[in-house]
Amino acid sequence: MGNWNKADGIFPWMVELRRSIHRYPELAFEEEFTAKRLMKELDRLGIPYDYGGIGGGVVARLEGGRSQPIVALRAEMDALPGKETTSRPFRSEVAGKMHACGHDAHMAMVMGAAALLKADPPPGTVQFIFQPAEEIGGGAREVLKTGLLDDTEAVFGAHVTQQYIVGQIMTAPGVMTAQSDNFRIRIKGSGGHGARPHEATDAIIVAGLLITSIQTLVSRESNPFHPNVVTIGRVQAGSAANVIAEDALLEGSVRTTAPAARNRVLNGLERMARGAGLIHNAQVDVEFQEGYPPVINTANETDLARLAAAEVVGTQGLVEMDFPSMGSEDFSYYLEKIPGCYTRLGARTRGQDPVALHSPAFDIDEEVLKVGACYFEQVARDALATYAN
Repeated sequence: MGNWNKADGIFPWMVELRRSIHRYPELAFEEEFTAKRLMKELDRLGIPYDYGGIGGGVVARLEGGRSQPIVALRAEMDALPGKETTSRPFRSEVAGKMHACGHDAHMAMVMGAAALLKADPPPGTVQFIFQPAEEIGGGAREVLKTGLLDDTEAVFGAHVTQQYIVGQIMTAPGVMTAQSDNFRIRIKGSGGHGARPHEATDAIIVAGLLITSIQTLVSRESNPFHPNVVTIGRVQAGSAANVIAEDALLEGSVRTTAPAARNRVLNGLERMARGAGLIHNAQVDVEFQEGYPPVINTANETDLARLAAAEVVGTQGLVEMDFPSMGSEDFSYYLEKIPGCYTRLGARTRGQDPVALHSPAFDIDEEVLKVGACYFEQVARDALATYAN
């Protein structure tokens, strides 16, 4: 058992908050009920806040007798599309939406930390960020645009995961998650009768060549020490069995952890698209949609996070990172401007099989709410003490 029992008194309240939000999930930039629910609790705690309106963030501010230094704790408000398959009595009551990524837990944790800090304010200022649209749209940028974080010295975030059990915390300096980019490849050939292929240019042949060739960007053109993933997630072509397709569409994603590797893969995609078009006399165009940058923890703030984690779960609860996640996170936008650290919190009951994030069956052991609240509180106190000195 770790040192998170100091949250025992607020545990039922955090559970109720998490469950009420879980019942009424809202997608990115639609977080109206969620924001109102959070503001109600901030009012109850007597912590002032700024609200950006529907689709904006809620940023609260607790001053402990002095305005400087300033540290921030971040949680996300949005849910995901999907039909929840858990049998929990508080499962989603909104068709086609659910909290499959644990953001409901993150909000309860940061609010719990706010309650603990309010009871004994540290010298300095703590900001509590409840941001919209982490899953899509990069809601972190909307919070940064407000200027409310312009003087913030550090920002800390955390994410639940069933990779680890409750009472385990993982953090590390450097790259934590990958850069994500999406691409769309449009292929224009010329249609024709399936019996007369010499009169047509088959867009499906070009698509097939690209589907297999693109994978060599990882297997034969990328440094194996830099993890990369290229995925074709959608293929669209053809209208009938006896018609040669005139058009084809490929949509996919690229995940990289190093700028040089990213540039090589994206440039390679364009080169292969041009080459496939030349080989088969087709027009091939590539469009890129830049995704979230990689999450890169800063060294000093990672040290603070590890110290706080050890104070909460003990050194035996600290978990080393085997390798960066190839997922992506818009916490990266904060870290482009503010030093900080992104941490993972074990949310699985010992002995149970893990369930992946974004699964319709995803759930947490709610004991992690106490761990998260105590971690956020402790890292805020430790960071303020360090920066004050």
